[in-house]
Amino acid sequence: STKWQVFLCHTYKMTKKRRNGGRNKHGRGLVRRVRCEASGVMVPKDKAIKRFIVRNIVDASAIRDIQDASVFDGYVLPKIYRKVYYCVSAAIHSKVVRVRSRKERRNREPPKRFRPREDKPQNKA
Repeated sequence: STKWQVFLCHTYKMTKKRRNGGRNKHGRGLVRRVRCEASGVMVPKDKAIKRFIVRNIVDASAIRDIQDASVFDGYVLPKIYRKVYYCVSAAIHSKVVRVRSRKERRNREPPKRFRPREDKPQNKA
């Protein structure tokens, strides 16, 4: 029976869900770990879901008050630039990424970004 077990081990391979195993490590043995933003768990940097967040320092309601009170004309408020890392489970839970079908997983282009058009006239009633 041992010969039969050895034969089965060498002929059958387990199916793989992803070609890269969910990582971007190719050829590197160890990759440093980063802290997940949501759960605090340590995740390998190549496996983590990364997002670059750009936000205003001041919230939208206070921007106009600050610009009216400002001495300088056309002063642009500084922004906060932040690189955020998520583990896979936290990113799915907080809807940063979605679960996709096998066919859709092959699509590597980023989703279309929705931006409201600024050149449209707004109806004021």
